[in-house]
Amino acid sequence: MPAFRLLLVVLFIGVLSYTSVVVSRHGLDFMPVFSGDIAKLGWAGQFNVDFMCLLLLSALWVAWRHQFSAAGLILALLVPIGGTPFLCVYLLVQSVRCGGDAGAMIVGDRWPARR
Repeated sequence: MPAFRLLLVVLFIGVLSYTSVVVSRHGLDFMPVFSGDIAKLGWAGQFNVDFMCLLLLSALWVAWRHQFSAAGLILALLVPIGGTPFLCVYLLVQSVRCGGDAGAMIVGDRWPARR
C-alpha cells in the first residue's frame, strides 16, 4: 500500500504540474479543443473519447462504492471535473480510511470485513 500511495502522490503532482503549464500557456477554455479533436476523428479525438469513457466509468464506480447515496453521487459528479487529481486524492483518502485494506478500498462497505 505505501508504494500505491506514493504512486498516487506522484500522479497527482505530475498531472497538476502539467496542467498548470498548459493553463498558463493556453488558458482554461479547453472544451473547443477537446470537442474539436473529437470532431476531427483523429487520434487526439480517439484519446479524448477513451479518456471521457474512463472518467465516466470512474464516476460510476465512485457512486456505486458509496451505494448511490447523496454523498456518493456528489463525489461521482466531481470525477469528470477533477479527473486524475481528484481520483488520486479520493483513493489516497480511502486507502487511509480503510487502513490499507485494498479490498475495502475498492468495494467500500460491501467488503465483508467492514460489515
